[in-house]
Amino acid sequence: MTNMQPTPFPHDEPVFHISVVARMVGVHQQTLRSYERIGLLAPQRSAGNRRLYSHRDVERLQHVLRLIADLGVNLAGVDVILRMTQQIEDLQLQLDTAHDELTRLRGAR
Repeated sequence: MTNMQPTPFPHDEPVFHISVVARMVGVHQQTLRSYERIGLLAPQRSAGNRRLYSHRDVERLQHVLRLIADLGVNLAGVDVILRMTQQIEDLQLQLDTAHDELTRLRGAR
């Protein structure tokens, strides 16, 4: 018999039901549904239409809760912060890609 180690789930794989996530972070399931309705969370759905959250979803939720509890940001502010953070990440990726292309072109001379 081999001693097999469990393989961790990919960060984006939806594995947690709403009840588990609610217990993990200490909020009511209705809070999670509310956050989904206003677009702060976007869990995937199972074949039976049950919400399934990934590790990344849980991390995003924890970030939302920190913004609210630690900084006193309201939900509209949280939405703006999350959207701006995503835009910055997207722009950084574009900048990195342009930099790599420029480096490649300079090296081709």
